[in-house]
Amino acid sequence: MIDVIGEAAGAVWQYLNDNGPTSVSKISTETGINKNDIQRAIGWLSKEDKLVFEMKGRTETLALK
Repeated sequence: MIDVIGEAAGAVWQYLNDNGPTSVSKISTETGINKNDIQRAIGWLSKEDKLVFEMKGRTETLALK
């Protein structure tokens, strides 16, 4: 399971690096990673202090620091 989370974290980081601030739903749709693994990846990247969370209207977006 840790390998799946690590790979998802890498994919999320790469997606954000390539595309800039994005919602969790869009990341999940664009990468094909299920939302549970996306949430785990967000936890991983947050623990490493690599993410910024912002509210745009009613939508929360993620971006790299």
